[in-house]
Amino acid sequence: MLLGGIAVASGLVSAVVCIAAQAGLHSLWLAPVCFLGSALGFVILAFLFLWIACLLVDQRKPQEHDSRFYRTMMNLYISAIVKALRVHIHTKGSHRIPKQGRFVVVCNHLSETDPVILLQVMKGHQLAFITKRENTSKFLIGPLMHKIMCQPINRENDREALKTIINSIRLIKEDEVSMGVFPEGYIKGDGLLHHFRSGVFKIAQKTKVPIVVCTVRNSPQIFKNIPKLKATEVYLNVVKTIQPEEYAEMNTVEIAQMVYELMAKDLGPELVAAE
Repeated sequence: MLLGGIAVASGLVSAVVCIAAQAGLHSLWLAPVCFLGSALGFVILAFLFLWIACLLVDQRKPQEHDSRFYRTMMNLYISAIVKALRVHIHTKGSHRIPKQGRFVVVCNHLSETDPVILLQVMKGHQLAFITKRENTSKFLIGPLMHKIMCQPINRENDREALKTIINSIRLIKEDEVSMGVFPEGYIKGDGLLHHFRSGVFKIAQKTKVPIVVCTVRNSPQIFKNIPKLKATEVYLNVVKTIQPEEYAEMNTVEIAQMVYELMAKDLGPELVAAE
């Protein structure tokens, strides 16, 4: 929508300039030059708008509710970036995503772009993430995550990590957001599925919401293809939605193992680490 709006506005500016200049056949070059110049100007304005909006965010102030303004803005910019970078997301099993109510999304973690892929596919579900603390200081990303209720976690301090888990439980119970988690904890860089940290499954256990199990493939290729100006094919599979009654008698370790086995089966042995 954002790119489409920029294209339409640039076309209008180009048409107005050509009409005002009474450009004839000898001035056909004027239309594409005006269009490209206008498009570049609008892109710069869009970036400045995003930058100023993020500058206004005070991350020291607790965010109590999901910001409709910032989430809508984020969705627009994510869609524009995905299209501009020619990232083609092939989604399978989207009918398994609950249409109502909160849930926990669990996915393998291959790249920093994985949350963007999930946000693009699940843009109507107010999805927030448990994210590493370092992301909160990133340019533009930190303020946006703060406003959509993402929860930073200290992966090196169990007591601090537990506070993040408890707060995520509260947000789901209060119907603020659904939560996305990457239970491997880290991006390993080898493209393989690794065993999980089971603590994050306490969120589902305590809230009794569905667990949406997903797998993503080929997302690391996005950054590799940008310098080459190549399109990237990314595959997101919604493997299964586990209903609360299916894990009601399980502890977090057992839930983690069940989810891991679902992902491993979907990815195949060639994409699962031997551990």
